[in-house]
Amino acid sequence: MVGLGAPDDAAVWRLDARRALVVTTDFFTPVVDDPFDYGQIAAVNALSDLYAMGADPFLALNILAIPADLPPEVTAAILRGAAEKVREAGAVLAGGHTVQDREPKFGLVALGIADTERVLTKGGAKPGDVLILTKPLGTGVTTTALKRGHAQSSHVAEAVEWMKRLNAAAGRLALETGVVAATDITGFGLLGHLVEVAEASKVGMDLFLGSIPFMAGARDYALAGEFPGGTLDNESYFGPRVHFDAGIEDADRFLLFDAQTSGGLLLLVPEADLAGFLTQAVLANIPHWAIGAASEREGIRVASGRLER
Repeated sequence: MVGLGAPDDAAVWRLDARRALVVTTDFFTPVVDDPFDYGQIAAVNALSDLYAMGADPFLALNILAIPADLPPEVTAAILRGAAEKVREAGAVLAGGHTVQDREPKFGLVALGIADTERVLTKGGAKPGDVLILTKPLGTGVTTTALKRGHAQSSHVAEAVEWMKRLNAAAGRLALETGVVAATDITGFGLLGHLVEVAEASKVGMDLFLGSIPFMAGARDYALAGEFPGGTLDNESYFGPRVHFDAGIEDADRFLLFDAQTSGGLLLLVPEADLAGFLTQAVLANIPHWAIGAASEREGIRVASGRLER
């Protein structure tokens, strides 16, 4: 159902008339110092692709590369952190594969089951759909500042808590409230993933900078140039397809391209279903921010003000 021909977050294989198998994989080098947190973040990040496609996780496999001299207790903490998040997601961790490498790398192969009639894709957005983001931005600049020894501990703690938060509740709410288009915000940054949705759906996007949530300290780190290399790549590749209002500063512009780790879901909520979505999000205590809307006009536009509805 979904493969190499689409820029989606996972592959989808029809099992029968009602069930589809959703398969993804992701792994990366450490973004934080604590190995237990690292394992949790890597697991949540991989599982997020399933939620972005409308799937419930049921099985996962570890992917682990470790230096030969890494203390066993460090490796154990990474694996334990991931196992706890897989269990929290209601899935089973069934093994995996390990190789030696000079730098630790960890992640998961993750499998989920979706309803064939309710698979979420990047190509389902319609003009008028409201863009809902479920986690604030800022993990890229914050973790880069951490690596360079410039980050405040409170800012790191906030980023870690967001990165460890499963997107399960937001994914379920999307399925319950008419959403058909979604993605999660990871390495391509908010604008990179938004460009993919716009092009796959053949719609334009209007984004409002004043409505976008950022983690504490993110803008200060942006002003100090604490961007990972992926952010600069994102701006170079996706930037020509985005129009910014005059007066938007470079720090804010780059924050929208900032490469995220284990970010939130970006949901395209149909206008007719918005009131119900917002009500259920509040009742279920699911973080959510309305940051823009799909439009009939071509292209991605970023305005400096706030979304008014």
